[in-house]
Amino acid sequence: MQTVFNDIEEGAVFVSAGRTVTEADIVNFAGLSGDFNPLHTDEEWVRANTKFPSRIAHGLLIHSIGEGLTCKELLTWKILAFLETQRKMLLPVLPGDRISQRYTVKSKRPSSKDPSRGVVEVEVTITNQRGEVVQDGYNKYLIGGNN
Repeated sequence: MQTVFNDIEEGAVFVSAGRTVTEADIVNFAGLSGDFNPLHTDEEWVRANTKFPSRIAHGLLIHSIGEGLTCKELLTWKILAFLETQRKMLLPVLPGDRISQRYTVKSKRPSSKDPSRGVVEVEVTITNQRGEVVQDGYNKYLIGGNN
């Protein structure tokens, strides 16, 4: 059964399962995206030029993994379109870090043409295994109605 716009409640909170980020994830994402910045690909460069103990995961990789960790509740939503997304990269994610994503429904705005459907804005927070927020931001979805 799909969850339609009118069934989504402002303030609802959903938390995903966790996932460990691996060196293979980082290498594969560099190959897929073409982003071979030494922050992500050169361990020695990172140690010589930054305060980080090892290479760090791409911010967009963490964003992507977070979206893949969506909660079972959100999988039931009748999402007609993923309209907008924004993230702030707050802390680095290192190989071996375990991340999870938390969703909080911040607002709902019904469509002027069909009030049974509308835009839902969800605040998104990604945390690591220590409970530190590594990314935060929002997603906006167009959610369908009963028809």
